[in-house]
Amino acid sequence: MRKDIQKILDSTHDAMIAVDTKGIITIFNKSAERLTGHKAIEVMGKNVEQVIEHTRLPIILKTGKSELNQQQPLNNITIITNRMPVFDDAGEIVGAIAVFRDISELIELADKITNLSEIRETLEATINATQDAISVVDEKGIGILINPAYTRMTGYTEKDVLGKDCTFDLAEGESVHKEVIKTGKPVKGKRLKVGLNKKEVIAEAAPIIVKGVLKGSVAIIHDLTEINEIYERLDQAKQIIRSLEAKYTFEDIIGDSEILKNAMEKARIAADTPATVIIRGESGTGKELFAHAIHNASSRKYAQFVRVNCAAINENLLESELFGYEEGAFTGASKGGKVGLFEKANGGTIFLDEIGELSLNTQAKLLRVLQEKEVLKVGSNKPIPIDVRIISATNVDLEKAIVEKRFRQDLYYRLNVVPIDIPALRRHKEDIPALVKHLISKYNQEYGRNVSDISKEALEKIMAYQWVGNVRELENFIGRTMINIKMHEHLITIKHLPALLSNHQEVLEEIVLSKTELPNLELNVRSFERQWISRVISEHAGNRERAAKALGISLRSLYYKIKQLEIE
Repeated sequence: MRKDIQKILDSTHDAMIAVDTKGIITIFNKSAERLTGHKAIEVMGKNVEQVIEHTRLPIILKTGKSELNQQQPLNNITIITNRMPVFDDAGEIVGAIAVFRDISELIELADKITNLSEIRETLEATINATQDAISVVDEKGIGILINPAYTRMTGYTEKDVLGKDCTFDLAEGESVHKEVIKTGKPVKGKRLKVGLNKKEVIAEAAPIIVKGVLKGSVAIIHDLTEINEIYERLDQAKQIIRSLEAKYTFEDIIGDSEILKNAMEKARIAADTPATVIIRGESGTGKELFAHAIHNASSRKYAQFVRVNCAAINENLLESELFGYEEGAFTGASKGGKVGLFEKANGGTIFLDEIGELSLNTQAKLLRVLQEKEVLKVGSNKPIPIDVRIISATNVDLEKAIVEKRFRQDLYYRLNVVPIDIPALRRHKEDIPALVKHLISKYNQEYGRNVSDISKEALEKIMAYQWVGNVRELENFIGRTMINIKMHEHLITIKHLPALLSNHQEVLEEIVLSKTELPNLELNVRSFERQWISRVISEHAGNRERAAKALGISLRSLYYKIKQLEIE
């Protein structure tokens, strides 16, 4: 699929450059090589700002708004370019793309059009070779020239158009030729519908000036259908890549503390074995990051990596999602049945996040998969053999859950072959400066800032905090800090730090002040959790879904905490 898409991109006359959310180049086709003078093999994986001077793709990533039909110079030529954001199914920006072509020769010729047959023939040969639809009218708006691409787009031939008024081909909208002839000025980015099939297009036109006299207008018409199809193919390719590849490696784990290096060393050793791994740690410590890294360091790195958030999938759907189902297995089952996530991960790795949230019924079926190395689809009695490496993760105290009959002991022993404990951030605060530096670099690119450092006082303030939300909370905090930075500022100071830090500190101080009443560590922790969760729920006006998101936990985990801590 990827190769087919690359062939399509390389065969188009339009140059294309696509970047991911970090501005890293992911697509650079043959036409882009020709127009920029750079080779794809040299620029893939580099930040676009290092390759294309004055590129606006980072701005598109930031604003999420398209910039259509922009004319600009590039390497001594003139190009016309469309820059657009790329969204996923959830409406989130996953990248940006620029589509452009060389129109310098066309503009030069348009400016020199006369009735001389030699120049006319040269112009006709030029515009007949381009893949964009072009039409030319005289000073009265009468059609005098079209190219083959125009006929393909509209369905109208020279016989239909030449000698006719320029509004002949319009289905909806106002003629760009009429506007140019009336004002003598170029027109850009007009959405129209043209031709027999009312095709949606973007049109732009420029005046033809000969010795200071308006002689007509030339229009270039872009077919939006073809561009949209390319975007859809790109989106499909990105979805396939995201579902089959782990994104992170051990190099993406930031920190040199002894406790973190011990966890990484254990994870590296685990990667070299086929053993089942369970990653344990508080919410926000980076359990999924470790799972990605283990997969990418294993012999299965070229196979599928499938992530499953056990708490995010409805309990009634989880079994069919994990194991698949046969056609007609239940009311509403899709025709032809469905392949389960375990089967999709065959030969690779499946990451079961928040494993402690599984029901006892689903736990029993997962145990069978681990023991028999096969899955049984819902509605089927024919087992399917699978070869899958299982990595699970949890922030739940599984030993306590076993005592409370919420987790199967036999499943625990199957999962707990290679346990890896990810330390809470408050246990390796010496890694915070490196993490902050990394996050500043990340948000410089995402938010278009130019921050180079953080003040000693601001860093000390960050180091003093306990970070109950761990690295995820720190990431969120630095992101909000960067939003407070003005474009001309290069240093993070205390004034830029969000107020949430002091709010957290107040809760911690309340616990310290009440230690005479709560001498037990566990009671202190429970008291903090109760106060903090109650405060976050209150700040979100009782909306528990938003509160769970702010806390960095699943909605199911929040409801469990509310019940466990007796929060009203």
